[in-house]
This record gives sequence, structure tokens and C-alpha cells, in this order.
Amino acid sequence: MIAKIRNSFIPEDVFFHFLEQRIGKLDGVVITGGEPTLMPDLRQFIEKIKNLGFLIKLDSNGGRPEVLEKLFAENLLDYVAMDVKTSLREYPRLVGPRLDPNKIQKSIEIIMNSGVDYEFRATMMKELHPAEVLESMSEMMHGAKQFFLQTFRPQKTLDPKFENYQAFSSSELENIAQIFAKNIDHVYVR
Repeated sequence: MIAKIRNSFIPEDVFFHFLEQRIGKLDGVVITGGEPTLMPDLRQFIEKIKNLGFLIKLDSNGGRPEVLEKLFAENLLDYVAMDVKTSLREYPRLVGPRLDPNKIQKSIEIIMNSGVDYEFRATMMKELHPAEVLESMSEMMHGAKQFFLQTFRPQKTLDPKFENYQAFSSSELENIAQIFAKNIDHVYVR
């Protein structure tokens, strides 16, 4: 399995050759995953991209606040998007015990105080987001600039159990947006 994954990677020299050909044509690069902050050479990788003149957007699950803190301290990020899966109390049940909810809260705070543009986002599912979870999520992001509610699409899921989960309707998402609007400046539905 690991060999199959490793063989699907684009070699770094090919990637940087691609970027060099697009200097002046592209503004930035999005680094996403899996979870990019798990990569031990992330800082060096970002630095190489920045040295070519590109802006960097990082997508993260917020599980490694210490990495985010270092990247912000070195001015290597221009935009951060963090997925917020559920309330802090429900994190262990949803994602397992290895992702510490306290680290999620710390990442939220680091991002909000970074001075860098950011967004928080959550993919909404009826089975995972009852009213009390939504209220708690809203409170844990109190003071955030923007939050995006994303419509769940069960057609392609990494975990087959989610294939039977239900999405909220557009009108339900608009009502949920009002819950978040009590604590967050701008709430949008995608």
C-alpha cells in the first residue's frame, strides 16, 4: 500500500519545473492533503515555493498547532483554511483518540490571531451535527472572521459508513448559518 501511494507522487523536481514555467501566470499554490502538517519537510517545501514568488494557501485539520505556529512565525503562509469537523467534545468519537481536541482549539486560536487571512469550514451531515453540536461549534470559533458551511455529498467517501449519511437541505443550511452568525463575522453556505 505505501509503495503504491509513494509511486503516485509527482517527483519534486517535476513539480518545481512546472511552477517555474508558470511564474507570472499563477499567483499561488494550495498545499492540501491528507494532512500537510504531518510532512517533516513542509517548511522547506513551502520556502522553495515562496522563493519562486508564489503565495501559499495551506489546508489543515488543525491537529498540529505547533507546526502552524512556526509557519506563521516565519511568514510562510498567506491564507489558511481549517476544517472543523465537529464540537471539541465530539472530536474523539468522530476522528479517534489520536487527534487531541485541545490542539484543535489551539489551532483555531493561532489562526485567528495570526494576522493572515483564513477561513474555517465544516462539511455538514445530519447524523454528526445535531443542534447542540452546532451551538458548541459556533461558540468554539467565537470571534472568527469567516466560516463556510459545506454541503455533504455522499457519492464519494473515504469511509463507506458515510455513504448512508444525509446532507442538510439548502434551507436547513441557511438556518444553521444563523447559529454560527451569533459568534462569527461572516458565515457562508457552499
